Amino acid sequence: MDADAGRDAGGDGNGGTVVHGTVAEGFEPVREAFARNFALLGDRGAAVAVYRHGHRVVDLWGGVRHVDGAAGTSAAAPWERGTAQIVRSAAKGVAAAVILLLHQRGELDLDAPVGTYWPEYKTAGKEQTLVRDLLAHRAGVPVLDRPLTPEQALDPVLGAEAVAAQAPAWEPGTDHGYHAQTYSWLTGELVRRVTGRTIGAWIASEIAGPLGADLWVGLPGSEAGRVGRVGRLEAAPAAPGALRTRPKRSVAEAYADPESLTRRAFGAISPLPDENDPAYRAAVLPASNGIATADGLARFYASLIGDVDGGRRLFTPRTMELARTEQAAGPDRVLVVHTRFGLGHMLHGSASPLLGDGSFGHPGRGGSLGFADPESGIAFGYVTNGFRSGVTADPRAQALIRAVRTALA
Repeated sequence: MDADAGRDAGGDGNGGTVVHGTVAEGFEPVREAFARNFALLGDRGAAVAVYRHGHRVVDLWGGVRHVDGAAGTSAAAPWERGTAQIVRSAAKGVAAAVILLLHQRGELDLDAPVGTYWPEYKTAGKEQTLVRDLLAHRAGVPVLDRPLTPEQALDPVLGAEAVAAQAPAWEPGTDHGYHAQTYSWLTGELVRRVTGRTIGAWIASEIAGPLGADLWVGLPGSEAGRVGRVGRLEAAPAAPGALRTRPKRSVAEAYADPESLTRRAFGAISPLPDENDPAYRAAVLPASNGIATADGLARFYASLIGDVDGGRRLFTPRTMELARTEQAAGPDRVLVVHTRFGLGHMLHGSASPLLGDGSFGHPGRGGSLGFADPESGIAFGYVTNGFRSGVTADPRAQALIRAVRTALA
């Protein structure tokens, strides 16, 4: 049953926040978990959408559009069904899908050196870097010796030149570490060299448009009014049952060390850009500034694993298996914890718990998440305006995943 024909999810959210939308019969636990995120985990404005076998079964939203929208102020506009939000690294999964689709169409070889398509990349020990290494965070260039300013980062030419000139931190293909910021220019320039278009334009014409999905990398000015302001929330306790990792060195310790790969990878743009700046949102930075609705993220992932209502399947079964076949696993040189990557997508594991062993997707630093689980036919999208420290396993998203698991059971 489609959520639009399901049970109305109205109510006070167990804490004053009204939850709007609908859930299909059997998915009521997701509505309950979503309400608890406002009451117990501090969400200010958020939305969650779930598809099963291509049909929407959860479509919920609540709170305020702007994280600083205190009641009674002019900023207290309500979150509406079409409200979009910056999803940060959740857009990495979309960028990876572009390259996999180009491979599916025979336009790009995953086992070719990156320099085959981008000759300037063949420098400083990167000559044998394969396209699949780039996708799986094995390229060895998560840092820039000379970080870009926020203004420089908006220029795709400068970003591409910087990563092309950068010497790798390890021999490409031999280890993995999260390319937090540089993934924008690695994927974006590769797509531009192969197609002649920006990756944002390709996503708009070949993915979001055909699917009818509210999903952008490079926000058009016509859509700017739909996007709420983001901001940092106070720390909240981890939701019960959340999976955790206990590395020898914590991510916080690594991030506090200015010489660590962790700090330098996230600081490849320094200082960090203002995410509420219209110029930043309009730029094409698929590692960090993708914007989507929860339904847009879920609909995108639904199309990777099957047909979707009102849209078309994007991945063939073979490409879907490529996306979720493990390419890298173990201690991550940047994130410190044990991570698992397929060809650009994070895989289910202790650092990024998804629905099951076959799930693949990508979280966004601070809370957002999109993923697909082919075995259950589930596709999931969660977006929020409340930023919390942490790259993976946000307790709000994890609470919703557990609720989906309960609904399936």
